[in-house]
Amino acid sequence: MALKMLSPTEIKPLSFLDSSKSNYKLNLLKFPGVFSLKRKENGSAPAKPVRCSAQPPPPAWPGRAVAEPDRKKWDSPKPISIIGSTGSIGTQTLGIVAENPDKFKVIALAAGSNVTLLADQVKRFKPKLVSIRNESLVDELREALAGVEEMPEIITGDQGTIEVARHPDSVTTVTGIVGCAGLKPTVAAIQAGKDIALANKETLIAGGPFVLPLAKKHNVKILPADSEHSAIFQCIQGLPEGALRRIILTASGGTFRDLPVEKLKDVTAAEALKHPIWNNMGKKVTIDSATLFNKGLEVIEAHYLFGAEYDDIEIVIHPQSIIHSMIETQDSSVIAQLGWPDMRIPILYTLSWPERVYCSEITWARLDFCKLGSLTFKNPDTAKYPSMDLAYAAGRAGGTMTGVLSAANEKAVELFIDGKISYLDIFKVVELTCDKHRAELVTSPSLEEIIHYDLWARDFAASLQPQLV
Repeated sequence: MALKMLSPTEIKPLSFLDSSKSNYKLNLLKFPGVFSLKRKENGSAPAKPVRCSAQPPPPAWPGRAVAEPDRKKWDSPKPISIIGSTGSIGTQTLGIVAENPDKFKVIALAAGSNVTLLADQVKRFKPKLVSIRNESLVDELREALAGVEEMPEIITGDQGTIEVARHPDSVTTVTGIVGCAGLKPTVAAIQAGKDIALANKETLIAGGPFVLPLAKKHNVKILPADSEHSAIFQCIQGLPEGALRRIILTASGGTFRDLPVEKLKDVTAAEALKHPIWNNMGKKVTIDSATLFNKGLEVIEAHYLFGAEYDDIEIVIHPQSIIHSMIETQDSSVIAQLGWPDMRIPILYTLSWPERVYCSEITWARLDFCKLGSLTFKNPDTAKYPSMDLAYAAGRAGGTMTGVLSAANEKAVELFIDGKISYLDIFKVVELTCDKHRAELVTSPSLEEIIHYDLWARDFAASLQPQLV
């Protein structure tokens, strides 16, 4: 196998989109402002007081991961709860449980509105508690479960999701809900002392300043379930204190990685959803992979998870998606985690950590380097992926800005999938929303402020749509 790795990428995170350093410029006469994202100067009067934190929130894993000597080892199936059980993460988690009934058991499930699939899951995994967020569907769910020998307790709405997340018999809560809808249940789970199998990016991207101190207070482990952060987490196992020097996030480059940038103005949502490598990621994540917003958001998440400064987090395009991310240690050694593109592996590790669970090669293909051939790497193009500059800018601003970035992107992706804006408009919507938020940036937000600005960002992003048509 020929390993063709270029010299380390030199991402120069901009000081909030200095247009002289970026190839991306907002070319809409209707929008004269650009996202410069400067903090309010002393003496200025923001619309809402900006409260500065005395110190940054404590990272979940400060550059190393070591299990406590007294951490419980499970001789019986480990009890878990899943919020978002009918989504991509939830269904893959349940597949792992089905394959390993001696290792894991389901205590509680929460879903949104997919009654048929939820009913099937209840019949197979026999949870004690079930929640369906859409309250109007509870009678349909009860009817679908008629005749079930072990009828679970059923709770509806947001409160039901919270009860699933903090079920007293569960040890780990899998957070598979997309968006800020997963934030309150995750907070409830942390307050109840549950370890978090983190698949909900907003928990840290929007809620990091609030969630991380809470997790430390309750001695809760936040275990990353996405492939890149799981790779970093696996690489830092057993590192001595202070050994981490740099984080290198790998990106597939998404659907349009080989498409000339001048052709992006005409691409459709159907085209963007045809990812060349990863399957079963869901529509939103697949679009984020095309725009590289997923990687920009992962930079922010890596900062919160591992305590790395933004100058020490880099992105490299790796089309084969075999190396899921890397770290560099102080002595310039590089440690990588490799595997076929399969979301089940990081999900499994969140459930089993610090143990490793045997996987059959019949259902879990083993990595074959001879079949693989070569691994290649290249620098990401900031003209094709302006999302990187936006994400680094928001990360450096901190506080509520990262949540606004995430929420605006989520709304923009929704508008794009619905055919209401173009592909390139995604970047414009996010930039303009973040620019508008500068006046009300809160650097040390409460949970209520995080949720407030998440909702505000979605509304403001949606309001831009008529002007972009």
